[in-house]
Amino acid sequence: MQLRQWQQEAVTAALAQYKTDHPHFLCLATPGAGKTFMASQIAKELMAAGKIDFVFVFSPSVNVATSFQVSLESQLNCRLDGLLGSKGRSLTYQSMPSSDSAFWTLLSQFKTLAIFDEIHHCAGDNLDNTNVWGQKIIQHIQGKANYTLALTGTPWRSDKIPIALSSYCVNGIIQCGYSYGLERAIQDGVCRTPKIIAVDNEDITLLSGGESERYSSFAELLKQSKCTYQQLLDSDDLIAYMVKVTAKKLKQVRRKQSNAGALVVAATVDHAIKIAEIIKCETGDSARVVTYLHEDAQEAIRDFREANDKWIVSVGMISEGTDIPRLKVCCHLTRVKTELYFRQILGRILRSTGIENDEGFLFMPAEPNLVEYAERIIEDIPNANTVAIEQMTGSITTSDNSTQVLTLPEIKNDPKPIVNVNFSTELFSGEKGVELSALTTPTLAETYDTSVGLFGRFRQEIINFAIQDIAFNR
Repeated sequence: MQLRQWQQEAVTAALAQYKTDHPHFLCLATPGAGKTFMASQIAKELMAAGKIDFVFVFSPSVNVATSFQVSLESQLNCRLDGLLGSKGRSLTYQSMPSSDSAFWTLLSQFKTLAIFDEIHHCAGDNLDNTNVWGQKIIQHIQGKANYTLALTGTPWRSDKIPIALSSYCVNGIIQCGYSYGLERAIQDGVCRTPKIIAVDNEDITLLSGGESERYSSFAELLKQSKCTYQQLLDSDDLIAYMVKVTAKKLKQVRRKQSNAGALVVAATVDHAIKIAEIIKCETGDSARVVTYLHEDAQEAIRDFREANDKWIVSVGMISEGTDIPRLKVCCHLTRVKTELYFRQILGRILRSTGIENDEGFLFMPAEPNLVEYAERIIEDIPNANTVAIEQMTGSITTSDNSTQVLTLPEIKNDPKPIVNVNFSTELFSGEKGVELSALTTPTLAETYDTSVGLFGRFRQEIINFAIQDIAFNR
C-alpha cells in the first residue's frame, strides 16, 4: 500500500522535526484521511533507522486501538501485543490510570515512540488543569519518550482547556506540524463532499398543560417554549419524517454503490430502539442497534462493516475513529449539540471508497446550534454547496410534559465516579436551566475527565456527551 501525497508530506515533516530539538509532532488531518497508516509509516521509518525500540499507541476506543495494532504490525512486521518479544502495545486511554509503574518505566528506559490518536481527549498543559489522561502524559510520557506523535481531526476541546502536549499561538490557535484540510482531501479524492440537510417545519403544534400552541420553526419552538430538544427528538412525527428522507436518499445512493449504508445516531437506548421500530414500520428494513448496554456491540459493528445491511442505529458507539467506509448517509438524532461531536459524526460518512465525485449525506433537525456548525463547514470547503434547509411536509405535534430518568452505568477506575444520578429532561436540552439531583457541579477538567475517562469498552460515550451538554451548552 503506497502513501498518499499528503501522508508522505506529513511523514517527511515529522521526521525532519524529530531531527531538531522538538521531539513532539502534531498532525491535523480531516476525519477519514488515513492518519493511522501515516503514523504507522513514521514508526516504521524510526525503527528502521534504529531511533526507537518500542512503539506505544494510545487511542479513545477498542476499535481504534485494534486498528492501530493491525496497521503497525503490518508495517513493522512484528507483534505489538505487549507480550514477550513484541515491539510495543496499542492501548486505550481508559487503560492509562490502571497502568503500573513497570509499564511507565519502559518509556524512559528504552528508546520509544508514543502515538496519541485523537489527542484532544487529553487535557492540560500543567498538573493544575489536566484530566486524568493528560495527567498521565505529563507524569510519565512528556520528556521521557524519545518521540511523541499526536493525531487529531478536531483540534479543540469543548471545555477550552489546552490539549496535552500542544503548543498555542498568541491568539489561542493550536500549532500543527502538518495540516490536511477537508477541501484538499475532497480534491484529492480522499474524502467525500459533505451534503448537510437541515429539516425544519413551519407548522408545529406543542401540547402544553392541556392547551396547544403553534410555532413556525424548530428554532422558535426551542427558544419561546418549554419544549426541550430531547422532547422534540422523541416526536414520532419527526422521527418518521427523518427516517423517510434518509431512506429515500439511501435508495438513491445504493443505485451507484449497492452496499451503501445509513447510520442513525440516537439520543438514548430507548430512543434507539424506538427509531429501529420506526425504520421497520416505514421501510420494511431491519436495523442493527448498537449501544453501550449491548454486550455484543463491537462484534455487531464489525459485522455491519462487512455486510450489506442498510441501517445501523447507534448511541455513542460509532463516532470518531470507527472505520465503516460504506456508510454514506447519516441521520443526526442525538441530543448532543457540541461542534466537536457534530464534526466527528459527519466524519463517519466522509471516507472515500474511490467513487468519483462522491458525496456523503447528513440529515438533521434545524436546531440552531447544529445549523451554525453546518454553516462553518462551508468555511472549510467554500466552493461546495454544502448546507440546505428542507421544510417538512405536514405538521408535527410534540409535548413539553414528558419526563425521563437516566441512570448512568457504573463508572470504574475513575477518581470521581458519578453513579445512579437522576436527571430531568431539561438537563440535556441546552435551552433551560439545569436541575441536578445528588450531583455537585464539576470543574471543566473534571467534567471531561469523568465523561471521557471511563474505563472499559465504549460505555463512556453516552455519558460523555450527556455531561458535556450539562456543562457547556446550558
